[in-house]
Amino acid sequence: MSAAPPVAGFPYKLIATDLDGTLLRSDESVSGRTRDALAAATSAGAAHIVVTGRAVPWTRHILDDLGYEGLAVCGQGAQVYDAGEHRLLTSVTLDRQLAGVALAKIEAEVGPLFLAASRDGLDGDVLVGPGYAVTGTLPSTPFTDASDLWTAPLNKIYIQHPRLSDDELATTARQAAGGFVTVAMAGEGIVELLPLGLSKATGLSLAARRLGIKAADTIAFGDMPNDIAMFAWSAHGVAMANAHEELKAVADEVTSSNEEDGIAVVLERLLG
Repeated sequence: MSAAPPVAGFPYKLIATDLDGTLLRSDESVSGRTRDALAAATSAGAAHIVVTGRAVPWTRHILDDLGYEGLAVCGQGAQVYDAGEHRLLTSVTLDRQLAGVALAKIEAEVGPLFLAASRDGLDGDVLVGPGYAVTGTLPSTPFTDASDLWTAPLNKIYIQHPRLSDDELATTARQAAGGFVTVAMAGEGIVELLPLGLSKATGLSLAARRLGIKAADTIAFGDMPNDIAMFAWSAHGVAMANAHEELKAVADEVTSSNEEDGIAVVLERLLG
């Protein structure tokens, strides 16, 4: 596919937006102002790709409600999803043996973990074990026997600890098991074990290639440390005012919060 032509009146060919804490407000809605700004940018010729830590089953209803029909990168880069066709284009899963070793090494350092896991596929369940606290009202399936985790391929394992903070748990997990899995901190109470080397940048680069767009033509918006790789891949990274300090430290600029139309503020300025 040939590269997309320059975008008239807008300096980027691709806008990559995280969902939670970035595009979405706390009630999982997108403001009219932000919708209008994205519509103006896409009318000017730019493409918009949603890039989220959520796997497809936890993302699809939001995209459908938005009327979003483009590509979406889900599961921290594990899945490239065609929202218009409701079709999974690519998918990466955890190596069971490596994930098992990683869990054992982390628990050897910090003691027992509370576990959840995301199964692969368009309709993959999110399994939630005893003690694990699910954020919000997203659908999940309880399990009691850890062996139930491995009855189908997984995109990721979620870990929580009864005492350690998210930052402490992510740091310890990285130190103990970083040679076996990628550890991502994606939000409050959300520390994830992913296939080694996987990041949002992995999926975004695949999706952008399908559109004939390069990293140098991409602006990205995010709020958590799992967006750092996406910022590094993109030409310009914009952190929300509510973003984690680790992301702000590597951002090219900081905009208003997700509750205050931070994406729209930047896009309106760039559109002139």
